[in-house]
Amino acid sequence: MNSDVFQMVITLLGGLALFIYGMNLMSDGLQKAAGEKMQKVLALLTKNPILGVLAGTVCTAVLQSSSATTVMVLGFVSAGLMKLPQAISIILGANIGTTITAQLIAFQIGDYAWLFVAIGFILYFFIKKEIITNIGQTTFAFGMLFVGINIMGEAMKPLASSSFFIDLMMQVQDIPILGVLLGTGMTVLVQSSSATIAVLQNLASTAAADGVSSIIGLTGALPILFGDNIGTTITALLASIGGTINAKRTAAAHIIFNITGTFIFIWFIPLYADFIQFISPKGAEVDVIARQIANAHMCFNLFNTLLWLPFIGILVKIVTKIVPGKDTDRLPSEPVYLDYNVLERPFAAIHLAMKELSRLAGFASQMLVAAKKAFLGNSINEVKNVLELEKSVNELQKKIVSYMASISSTDTVTEKQAAQLSGLMHVAADIEHVGDYCENIAVFAEEKTKNKYEFSDAACAEIYECFDHAARMLRDSIEALETGDYRVAKGVKEQEEQLNHIEVLLRKQHMKRISEKKCSPEFTVIYTDVIHNIERIGDCCDNIANAVLDNVNFKASDSSN
Repeated sequence: MNSDVFQMVITLLGGLALFIYGMNLMSDGLQKAAGEKMQKVLALLTKNPILGVLAGTVCTAVLQSSSATTVMVLGFVSAGLMKLPQAISIILGANIGTTITAQLIAFQIGDYAWLFVAIGFILYFFIKKEIITNIGQTTFAFGMLFVGINIMGEAMKPLASSSFFIDLMMQVQDIPILGVLLGTGMTVLVQSSSATIAVLQNLASTAAADGVSSIIGLTGALPILFGDNIGTTITALLASIGGTINAKRTAAAHIIFNITGTFIFIWFIPLYADFIQFISPKGAEVDVIARQIANAHMCFNLFNTLLWLPFIGILVKIVTKIVPGKDTDRLPSEPVYLDYNVLERPFAAIHLAMKELSRLAGFASQMLVAAKKAFLGNSINEVKNVLELEKSVNELQKKIVSYMASISSTDTVTEKQAAQLSGLMHVAADIEHVGDYCENIAVFAEEKTKNKYEFSDAACAEIYECFDHAARMLRDSIEALETGDYRVAKGVKEQEEQLNHIEVLLRKQHMKRISEKKCSPEFTVIYTDVIHNIERIGDCCDNIANAVLDNVNFKASDSSN
């Protein structure tokens, strides 16, 4: 390899590195600026396939990466939050959304790249308001993206006089499958179809010897473009490893979508090229081919989506045949919703953490019911049930907190999201404490049952009332957490004050029964400890209510973003 070729390769790789860095940084900035508004897009995911396509398109346009959207969808599918048909419809939309990047590149605003870098730098480093900082980051990254494109463009100019490269492009035009393999290999290597399509646009914008024609032409670029679309599916395939059966099926659907589209279009390349040239701006080929490639990329995915949208049910059956089997049952302590692949997308990762937190709360509610049955029903089986659930709650709470801490450590989390995560960690601790108090009650129940202690009817009625009061508080506090209803949260606080008064009153009533010899003094410790542990459950519910009133909930307003 001579020095000129080496210099060209190094410069090309450097420009590509700047482009990928700028694209990823822009994605992070857009995500931060959009904030939790992306949750509104997630709400579309449970609707019909057309809305699924729309949601996939919007998410990918914001994230600037179909791979990121696909990985996020795989996480939702693995968690059971999304059915396979819904996931496939979003994948179809993601393929449309990813074409936005190529359209931006085709504007050829490279002459203003450093202006965007300068403006973005000023906004990012000198203005401390978070939303302005995020806009500054996005602007800076947008400029950096075009700086990388400019560098790649300069690096590729010598190719116009390379006989080896010209011969290779002639072979691609004569044997399109070579272009498909080239595009696929490039995207698998770089892990970004946007990056490889940007390279393709720069390459095509390099003038041939006549100064007017492209060195590869549109018919030479199209097979490589189709290969780029196939190569981008490797990310989903890798992300599905270790996932659920439906996650693997979603990845398979993504591959089938792009391969079938390529298989159909490759037979009509000259006709398709004529169509793209007809709908694109007119002018010298070297000046308009970047826009032609962007339009070809968009139309390919639009046509392919329209082709598959009515047949999503058939696609589901195909991937079910390709990837047969069923998922094995998880242990209760194993997370159902947490997916570390989506950590870089906090709005999605927090959504999954909330679902797992809701599941944890469900276990705590089960423990309270079981503790009541264990104590009042003298049931050793329920004692065992509480102790088993307590192990699951402890393990699951640790995993949830660890997951939320991992989200907080990412560069893409906003200040508001970080505050939300901090509050949710405290909520997780309070839910786990509910389990601890239920475990204490179960131990008392075991002692009571084994020693055959007989409480008076009045004492049993009082304990029964306390359990019911705590159960209402726990139910209401979880409802407030899930809905963000301040009224319900305030109601929990009122109930907590009532429970405090009830504990004091019941202690007095118990001592009165002892003095009247209606209750045995040896039961006093167990009686007061059970009542106190129930009151501490009320304290945990009160803490959760306070968190809701501080705007820590599953429906937190995104008005600040």
